Amino acid sequence: MTEIVEEFRVRARSWLEATAAPRATGSLSPAEELDRARAFQAALFDAGLAGITWPAECGGQGLTQAHLLAFNEEAGDFDLPISPFLIGLGMCGPTLVDLGTSAQQARYLRPLLRGEEIWCQLFSEPGAGSDVASLQSKAVPDGDGWLLNGQKVWTTGAQYGDFGAVLARTDPEVPKHRGLTMFIVDMRAPGVTVRPLRVMTGAAPFNEVFFADVRIPADAVLGSVNEGWTAAVAMLGHERVSIGGAVQQSSNPLAFSSLVETARRHERNEDPVIRDELVGAYLRERALQLLNARLKQEANTGKAIGARGSVLKLVRALNAARAVDVAGMVAGSEAIAWTEGDTAAAALSMSITGAPGLAIAGGTNEVQRNILGDRVLGLPKEPQVDRDVPFRELRVGTQREI
Repeated sequence: MTEIVEEFRVRARSWLEATAAPRATGSLSPAEELDRARAFQAALFDAGLAGITWPAECGGQGLTQAHLLAFNEEAGDFDLPISPFLIGLGMCGPTLVDLGTSAQQARYLRPLLRGEEIWCQLFSEPGAGSDVASLQSKAVPDGDGWLLNGQKVWTTGAQYGDFGAVLARTDPEVPKHRGLTMFIVDMRAPGVTVRPLRVMTGAAPFNEVFFADVRIPADAVLGSVNEGWTAAVAMLGHERVSIGGAVQQSSNPLAFSSLVETARRHERNEDPVIRDELVGAYLRERALQLLNARLKQEANTGKAIGARGSVLKLVRALNAARAVDVAGMVAGSEAIAWTEGDTAAAALSMSITGAPGLAIAGGTNEVQRNILGDRVLGLPKEPQVDRDVPFRELRVGTQREI
């Protein structure tokens, strides 16, 4: 019998209060942070709170979107050390549920859910960003498997990834969307090189990844050979829903509750202009929460979210940009300079600096608008003169001889 949502909510809240300790910011090394994250994810799984909507046969709880929404609402009050698993749980895992063979699901899903193995997503390349289908990394048949060569960029979490979902070209003689295949790649395999990319926050959450004759077994194809674009669209759909519907933790310096506290700390909470901006921040944040809840409830009834997931991703990026403006108003000079040891001001500055990345990650705002115009609103597509041209004949990105 399915657990009643409110009973599930109480159980989740009780577990979070007992288990989700305050984040130890700055006191742990990266290795210690990763160990802490793994331990927490394992405890989350053992408590029956991981993979809430995933099918039971895939290691999940087999519960409804209403249960997931209840958990996310309760989790918003806690700092959960789950960031290393967000790509796997939000993008790679759901695609394995959709397209993976029974053997792949049995091998990978439970360790993924329990935090024993970390996944990354390998799509973008130096010459293939918004136009992912123009990618040049290639996999060629080799005996009973494949050899992978190429370069990926902006890969989140590759530095500690165990496995990755990589998109590679397997047939350059057909148009670019038709000759791609998605593979499961062992990130520890010989020939895989990971190099960090530092961003303007000072952190290095992204990486460039190089593949040099990396051996991939035949049973590592995710989906079907030369049907990788279908797998990519599925994964990107999960990615946009994951980004747009991510839990907004109350400790996020750009969250409404944090902005209110910042305004109070600077004695600006009585300023009518500031109060008006804070009301706007609340309305935008709440509207996104309700939209996310609506789409997930529709999904629970069997109605596919599809391209509408781009709304969540786009709105979250736009909300973050507006929240940065509000943060600057309420924090003043604290947004750009602070005294040593002022962790609140430092966190706010890092959030402000990192926020523009949301307009790029998972597809730019412009890409999301194109998707919505084409697939949701039914507007005419943009001209694509290369759609039916064999990839080998194209001159795209940094393409060299294929």
